[in-house]
Amino acid sequence: MQDKNDISEMHWKHDLLGSIEVGIVVVDRDYRVVVWNQFMENHSSIVPSMIRGKSLFDSFSEIDESWLRAKAEPVFSLKSPVFVIWEQRPYLFHFGANRPITSPSKFMYQNITIFPLASLSGHVDQMCIIVYDVTDQAVNKKAIDELNIKLEQLSRVDGLTGIFNRRYWDEQLSREFKRNMRSPGNSSIIMLDIDHFKKINDTYGHPAGDEVIRQLAKLIKHASRETDICGRYGGEEFTILLPDTAAENVMVLAQRIRQSVEKLTIKYEQQSISFTVSVGIAQFDPAFEQHMQWLERVDKALYKAKKGGRNQVVIA
Repeated sequence: MQDKNDISEMHWKHDLLGSIEVGIVVVDRDYRVVVWNQFMENHSSIVPSMIRGKSLFDSFSEIDESWLRAKAEPVFSLKSPVFVIWEQRPYLFHFGANRPITSPSKFMYQNITIFPLASLSGHVDQMCIIVYDVTDQAVNKKAIDELNIKLEQLSRVDGLTGIFNRRYWDEQLSREFKRNMRSPGNSSIIMLDIDHFKKINDTYGHPAGDEVIRQLAKLIKHASRETDICGRYGGEEFTILLPDTAAENVMVLAQRIRQSVEKLTIKYEQQSISFTVSVGIAQFDPAFEQHMQWLERVDKALYKAKKGGRNQVVIA
């Protein structure tokens, strides 16, 4: 009768291990497999009889042995469970995704729980590794994160030109201002404006004016350094923030942009459009109390360039 009860108990335990939708792996201190449930068999195509008694590391080369041993040490020595989420490590076992056709992931993302299995004497000779398939959650979170990154990028960029918009450029100016206040440097600003832009719109139409703005933004971006921060400040007005660059050195870039624009001819609907720009430059001044004073100074330099005849560069 006892044998029958034992067989019955073994049967329901086997059914439980087979039906549960998580991976269950039991290994001894030498990481030899003791238990390998149906979930693990389904995703690895390895039946329990093939892996039982064999080293986990010999069967799965993708497992970092030194990492897993270090991670599992508290399980054996302190009888303390360990948790590993997919953001820390995408997977322990390199299994394919459950839905290879509909899922964008090529592998199964996994959360892992490792806990001690104590004997009757209280000594831990085995540990259990539980593998949770969290592919759907991981894929959804990554998609949301990527969308948030794109939205953040879009919130920084001017829709017409593809360079930074005024809000983001102002934020960078404020940050650079504070940096220079802490450690006075020679950062500078360029502000430039298309001369007689209204005449371009009136003569060629607003779509042509938009194309002029786009091409100018492209020219400015190409002429600037990677460390420079270019922005469309509004309408036909552009700004460039140049960290750690004195106004005298900025003059070289400003003149290069002005001269390039002067030589530029934009073709739009079989029409040739030429134009010029006026440019102002202002270097950081420790006497400034707020970043808007810096901006006001470069704006005054731009005004002088326009008042002085346009198509020229003026340093504040």
